[in-house]
Amino acid sequence: MSGPESALHRLAAAIAARADADPDSSWTARLLAGGPEKCAEKFGEEAIEAVIEAVRGDRARLTAEAADVLYHLLVMCAARGVTLTEIEAELARREGLSGLAEKAARSR
Repeated sequence: MSGPESALHRLAAAIAARADADPDSSWTARLLAGGPEKCAEKFGEEAIEAVIEAVRGDRARLTAEAADVLYHLLVMCAARGVTLTEIEAELARREGLSGLAEKAARSR
């Protein structure tokens, strides 16, 4: 984190600011104009690309793909009105829980 807010917060703010932009001039606006389903499809494509790079073991490519995944995750969530602040609150709620206990609580 550098400065008063993280790169993820700046990215989330940029996504929100571009939501109403002209889809011909903004990739973010174009994705959002395609609707939540299109945003989810693009997120899935990027996630698969990240998995491929993780398996290949190319750190630089994995880093780049991971950044793409985070961007597309935030766009997909924005398309459904879910904010980074809400995601952070959910992560905070889970702090201190074991992963196994948290998963068990969700499956009930």
